[in-house]
Amino acid sequence: MTNISREKMAAARVLVVGDVMLDRYWYGAVDRISPEAPVPVVRITREEERNGGAANVAYNVVTLGAQASLLTVVGDDEASHKLEALVAQTGIRTHFGRDADLKTTVKLRVIGRQQQLLRLDFENTPKNELLASQTAVFEQLLPQHDAILFSDYGKGGLAHVSDMINRARTEGKPILIDPKGSDYSRYQNASVITPNRAELQQVIGSWSSEEILRNKVRDLREHLHLDAVLLTRSEEGMTLFDATGELHVSAQAREVFDVTGAGDTVIATMAALVGAGLSLREALPIANRAGGIVVGKFGTATVSYEELFA
Repeated sequence: MTNISREKMAAARVLVVGDVMLDRYWYGAVDRISPEAPVPVVRITREEERNGGAANVAYNVVTLGAQASLLTVVGDDEASHKLEALVAQTGIRTHFGRDADLKTTVKLRVIGRQQQLLRLDFENTPKNELLASQTAVFEQLLPQHDAILFSDYGKGGLAHVSDMINRARTEGKPILIDPKGSDYSRYQNASVITPNRAELQQVIGSWSSEEILRNKVRDLREHLHLDAVLLTRSEEGMTLFDATGELHVSAQAREVFDVTGAGDTVIATMAALVGAGLSLREALPIANRAGGIVVGKFGTATVSYEELFA
């Protein structure tokens, strides 16, 4: 496996663009059932807040030792200011556009006895294309970065991503996309998209053999002018489909504790490595190792340079 020096990693600059969210965790003791309804009563003893969505992707980039900038649009509410402060603490450069009509996405998880009892989502879909207002900022940031990562969580922030992709393409920047939804036409001309099995099935339909999969992915790549498609297959590892064929890496066998955010870690690692000058094929086994490490941790977690190259 190719190793990359800490200096090279530190010089890599990744611009992350996409939907951010604040992940809130409320931990508590569960001692009794409510007299009002057959539900547990959780006495909250501790609260925690973490970067979610594209903010977690950017956090993964900096934890690896690379540099990250985060371009996004949020509401003008308590959650957005909390999130921006949280992101800035990690050394990520923040470029937060604010829109008073938008409610910043918050995912609140209530945890009792080591398990998630409930998740509450606070969000609204933007009425207009909010990131369009950020296009000028994107153009300024583009030349200062080595790789561009679009993190689409289907919250509406990347509905018109095509302009940004084409601008990045013109500048010769590698473009990595974590896709959402059943229409990938807006991602055309990207360097690589990284769907999981369920996400890819929504777009190309199911497959009963590797050969059918191979043909369908080739058609998708040609149709959308993508350099590559990286299919993440949880316990089956990952497969990179590109012009020269395919490269498969097996999952790193270890105890799977929590798969939350594993996709974020994989694409963040790929972007940092490609930004540092590696090819997609060279970056793949390292990103696979990063995904294997992060599923052994609880919640949206990250991987350090030391862990990755230990």
